[in-house]
Amino acid sequence: MNAAEVKSIAKQFGADLVGIAPIERLAHLPKEQNPLSIFPQAKSVIVIGRRILRGSLRGIEEGTNFDGTYGAFGFRYLEDNFLAKTTYDLTCWIEAQGFEAVPLFSYDHDGSIQAVPVTPGKPAPNVYLKWQLSAHAAGLGEVGLGGFFLTPEFGHRQRFATLLTDEELEADPVLPANSICKDCRACIDACPLKAYSGATHKEGTPGNESEVADYDAAVCAKCQNGAWILPGRFDHVDRCASSCGRECLVALEKKGALSNKFQNEFRKRSVWKNDVPGRAK
Repeated sequence: MNAAEVKSIAKQFGADLVGIAPIERLAHLPKEQNPLSIFPQAKSVIVIGRRILRGSLRGIEEGTNFDGTYGAFGFRYLEDNFLAKTTYDLTCWIEAQGFEAVPLFSYDHDGSIQAVPVTPGKPAPNVYLKWQLSAHAAGLGEVGLGGFFLTPEFGHRQRFATLLTDEELEADPVLPANSICKDCRACIDACPLKAYSGATHKEGTPGNESEVADYDAAVCAKCQNGAWILPGRFDHVDRCASSCGRECLVALEKKGALSNKFQNEFRKRSVWKNDVPGRAK
């Protein structure tokens, strides 16, 4: 089993994106976020992605259909069915080659402690990986200024899963910082609730970090412009289909930054925006 075989098989199972990181790129993380806390023998981190359909954003862009388009095909079905099937099938294939693989969803929160540590020195269950950092370490993209994980193929339109394996696979290079976003600020300027504070912090692998703008998650949680929260699994606000996320897509497509291209522009009409109570601005 080698990296080329893993990527080929993953794409046969439906993956649009596949990247591989050596475990060393994530070994510095605290034990509550460290893949070695889950699989101490892991040598490689495989990150796979499936695209969020551009058409799943259409109902929210037009302001006429939220749950049936993005809520289903851009979020729940994509995460729970399509990506889960690809992850399961790839895990089965790796284990058929005689190597163990640990499949992990990209749960977007800081952990859900459900018990006490089983032995001294171990973190309390549950350990969750920082999926954006894993995807960056696997060479799939970067965290842009607005906090979205961006790939050269789809921008912010994908969801990821991670597999830890005890096979040492050839790793992909990390994408240079700020090579996609280029700090264009389109998402920040588009926020109707002014959730971005103006301060920034750094995200990425050591030595290859990008500036990321701070935003008030409590404000985002009140957003009625396409933001989503699924409590328990996604404690953070999913902003992919909101005003900021759709503006990011428009900006990246307009400057030709993405390889997934379309015959027609995404934005066809003036932009609608709601304030916190849900009134049109």
